[in-house]
Amino acid sequence: MKKMMNDKALVRHLAACETMGSATNICSDKTGTLTTNHMTVVKSCICMDVREVGNNNKASLCSEIPESAVKLLLQSIFTNTGGEIVINKDGKREILGTPTETALLEFGLSLGGDSQAERLASKLVKVEPFNSTKKRMGVILELPEGGLRAHTKGASEIVLAGCDKVINSNGEVVPLDVESINHLNATINQFANEALRTLCLAYMELENDFSPDNAIPLSGYTCIGIVGIKDPVRPGVKESVAICRSAGITVRMVTGDNINTAKAIARECGILTDDGIAIEGPDFREKSQEEMLALIPKIQVMARSSPMDKHTLVRQLRSSDEVVAVTGDGTNDAPALHEADIGLAMGISGTEVAKESADVIILDDNFSTIVTVAKWGRSVYINIQKFVQFQLTVNIVALIVNFSSACLTGTAPLTAVQLLWVNMIMDTLGALALATEPPTDELMKRAPVGKKGNFISNVMWRNILGQSFYQFMVIWYLQVKGKGMFSLEGPDSDLTLNTIIFNSFVFCQVFNEISSRNMEEINVFKGILNNYVFVAVLGCTAVFQVIIIELLGTFASTTPLTSLQWFVSVFIGFLGMPIAAALKTIPV
Repeated sequence: MKKMMNDKALVRHLAACETMGSATNICSDKTGTLTTNHMTVVKSCICMDVREVGNNNKASLCSEIPESAVKLLLQSIFTNTGGEIVINKDGKREILGTPTETALLEFGLSLGGDSQAERLASKLVKVEPFNSTKKRMGVILELPEGGLRAHTKGASEIVLAGCDKVINSNGEVVPLDVESINHLNATINQFANEALRTLCLAYMELENDFSPDNAIPLSGYTCIGIVGIKDPVRPGVKESVAICRSAGITVRMVTGDNINTAKAIARECGILTDDGIAIEGPDFREKSQEEMLALIPKIQVMARSSPMDKHTLVRQLRSSDEVVAVTGDGTNDAPALHEADIGLAMGISGTEVAKESADVIILDDNFSTIVTVAKWGRSVYINIQKFVQFQLTVNIVALIVNFSSACLTGTAPLTAVQLLWVNMIMDTLGALALATEPPTDELMKRAPVGKKGNFISNVMWRNILGQSFYQFMVIWYLQVKGKGMFSLEGPDSDLTLNTIIFNSFVFCQVFNEISSRNMEEINVFKGILNNYVFVAVLGCTAVFQVIIIELLGTFASTTPLTSLQWFVSVFIGFLGMPIAAALKTIPV
């Protein structure tokens, strides 16, 4: 777990790590996970004119827009916001709030706006925070000259649909005709196709008898303009998505953004392919159960989605026997995080509710870290399989040897103390050695296990049965022919032979432990020196075996061996390695 912390992943539930290794689907947020979460306004359509917004032309941009429109724009930005501009202890200006709010406030400041002055000039009468269902937020102001004014901002196509007037290039409020609507919709699509998040800002004058107890109106607005906000894709995301694809993990983007923006980012990340489908949340939730099940395998992007759309997608995927991982940062993501097989909350932008509902917290909010968690999960799963393969081989051979010998001769070659030592190798030291194998990139080139995979695979059975057969045959041969082979005579011949059998059996396990480092690859020595624990365990096992044979004769029922007997015992164990390599060439 400490190593995963170093890789920016905090595991809250231990079982989640292994589950992530079996994941077949990742439903990822866009903002902050696939992108940097540092937004800036790069394009605008104010007063029906599309302009680039760069650091060098913001002053000229302000001069090109009519003064009346600039005042309305700045009032909308600084009053209808959840962000704050504060002066820190160093006297520097700092902007607090969501990345979208921060981008808008920076844009307003660059146009020469004064946040404090704008807020003091009008009295805030009513606030409706951003709503994931309405996709907008709004405020009602009491103006200094009298009267009420409502400001709203949110998803461009939704806010624009509530507008019936627009400010033209002369700063005049004119009816929103078909030509103007088409121009603004084309601008929204143009911005979205350039992977920009679009927001529409609008206002309306309210009657003096309007009661603040009523909801802020949804229609009758005058469009001030549309801004396009850029959130660059994080470095390494495209490569990470490609790794997921090669690992058999399907990555799906679930976002509240405009569908064109979502598709552009998804293509840039490599998530959306030619045979994939991008769908909007409202369309998705209208589908029947049968239509959803037929459509979901092809969905790669879900835009304009609500938290319940995300929850429904996850539930349907899980009902199809998929192992689903979900990323989220907001309070509304909690149902989907809880529903998923593994919930991944963002450590920087995530709310406390999201973190409490998650199994793993991604400390750097980066999609690449999610891939690292999957790699660690697969490593845990594979390491357990290696240990079980090693353990079953030891158990099968020890059981058959002692049982068959007891039935045929009335005595067992392996005593209780010797079996206890073998069990220490098998359970304690073996687990310590094989469980500490670090993850490799090769793990992400195989298909995920999923829910239906067998823990003891055909590959494991092949290795277990093949290695067990070899060890049993060698020990059986030593029992039958050992005395003649080593010219053992006299009263101590049985003790010496049993010591050779015990020694050979232990070294069979030592070398089988090395062979178990990789259940399919022949080169099991790759990276072995990088795992200090594994090398130390092997060294300690060999040293303790020498002590048991040479010094603990009375306690362990052994007797010191000659150099030839030691060589043969070690050679018999070593011979198991080419046998294991040959077994790995047998297809299953």
